[in-house]
Amino acid sequence: MPAPDAPDLLRLDQQLCFPLYAASRLVTRLYQPLLEPLGLTYPQYIVLMILWQDAPCAVSRIGERAQLASNTLTPLLKRLEQGGLVRRERSREDERVVNIALTGAGLALRERCRCIPMQLLGGMDYPVAELVELKRRLDDLVTHLARLPDTA
Repeated sequence: MPAPDAPDLLRLDQQLCFPLYAASRLVTRLYQPLLEPLGLTYPQYIVLMILWQDAPCAVSRIGERAQLASNTLTPLLKRLEQGGLVRRERSREDERVVNIALTGAGLALRERCRCIPMQLLGGMDYPVAELVELKRRLDDLVTHLARLPDTA
């Protein structure tokens, strides 16, 4: 039996996971009005940011960087391909590997998205230095958590 003054660890306000989950949902919601006019969802935007940095890029590498499972990533890539933003290419070195390349429209979209980070920061009305530190600490947390074995 826990001590009378011990916190109830099953209380929602005692959980680390909930504020991370809620913050993620709320930040993603802030992106929606910025991405919707471009016909993009937030996960599509993440994939495009990866490709703007590293295209062409293997599907497996995109999944690793975006932390998306293939059953989520495959339909997302198909929608981007149907939208004319990316194209699939088999690797010449290993035809089992599928690379994703940007089309001209996908490259051009980068310019239209260039203002999104600053628009998002302006809409948050939160000290930028604190956001930078928070991002650094979250990066550290993600790195630590990724090293832990799955408990399933």
